[in-house]
Amino acid sequence: MKKALKKLMGLAGVAALAGSLATATVSAQEKTTVTLWTGGSDNVRMVFEELEKAFDNSSYGELYDLEVEFILSGSGAQGLRDRLVAATLAGETGTNYDIIELGADDIPSYTTDMTVDEMFVPVDTALVPNLERVDAQVAENAEYLAPYRGTTVVLAYDEERVENVPTTADELYTWIKENPGRFAYNTPGSGGAGSSFVVTAVYNFLDEAALTSSDEANMEQWDQGFALLEELHPFLYQSGGSTVYPNKNQGTLDLLIDQQVDMIPAWADMAISQINQGILPETTKIAQIDPGFTGSLNAFAIPTIGSNVEGAHAVMDFMLTDEAQQILLDNMAAIPLVDSSSFDSPNSSLLEGLDVTNFRRSSLGELGGLLNERWDNEIGTLQ
Repeated sequence: MKKALKKLMGLAGVAALAGSLATATVSAQEKTTVTLWTGGSDNVRMVFEELEKAFDNSSYGELYDLEVEFILSGSGAQGLRDRLVAATLAGETGTNYDIIELGADDIPSYTTDMTVDEMFVPVDTALVPNLERVDAQVAENAEYLAPYRGTTVVLAYDEERVENVPTTADELYTWIKENPGRFAYNTPGSGGAGSSFVVTAVYNFLDEAALTSSDEANMEQWDQGFALLEELHPFLYQSGGSTVYPNKNQGTLDLLIDQQVDMIPAWADMAISQINQGILPETTKIAQIDPGFTGSLNAFAIPTIGSNVEGAHAVMDFMLTDEAQQILLDNMAAIPLVDSSSFDSPNSSLLEGLDVTNFRRSSLGELGGLLNERWDNEIGTLQ
């Protein structure tokens, strides 16, 4: 009954969207193309290929034909941000930059040389009825963003080498001290897992609301957290007699694979994907702590230089349907932003014990960069 009800709700949302777009007078025979730009690793590309097919086979596909332009990480190709900014500054119009995927905190990096209104179109929530299903907040520029997936950082550990898995932040810090050299986190500026470890250590001393605030006044309350990070420093992974902070999220995963450490903070989706691929051993497990590590939101935005604003809104709405959210959960262990209580996923066993309803979001805006800068100056330079 619940599934049927959700399906009816989803169909109602499609009907509402179609009604709102009636002025476009687009028939099934006169479909227009909407182009979505995104990037990342090859597994992300495959997920978007599946999402593209699902969109085109859905009711939304009766009005629009979705095409995904994917920029593969490490390919040497110019990044999406640089391409879009250059095209906008050049005054291009009517381009195929109809909709882009980005991190919920990424808009400031797109708008260093122009205003947000010059770069992005505000989201018309009337054209994205499924946004009402989303319980997610971003700190800045919310009117330009449609969040569609989340992920969170968890503890990844080898169950054969860790007997008592920490369940709280305080227990984790005690475990690190009692097991010197067996824990590592990457530099916060090189990857989100290390950044989450730092943010959590600092912001556990602040009110929870600070995690989704860009108020610079919060910087005055960072001292306790940085004192904790300094206290933990000598107990972390070492090489050549000195504490080493790996580079990038994969750097700590590689240490876990090579059994040089027993426990790390890692993105849930990265850990699950590498367990499924056999890169991480089957003995790798993930766990949450309380208060939990922070996560992030990925979102869609509509550039002003695109040519299909209505189609971009349709893509946003589709990505929040049960069908799309299930694809994201199944294929990249993305945390759904809609009620997923009825979802049945092959990742369920790996996610067992990970309560997605307690997904702890972090959206600090420009404070995130300032936090990383302070870490570089005060923690990264410690001997």
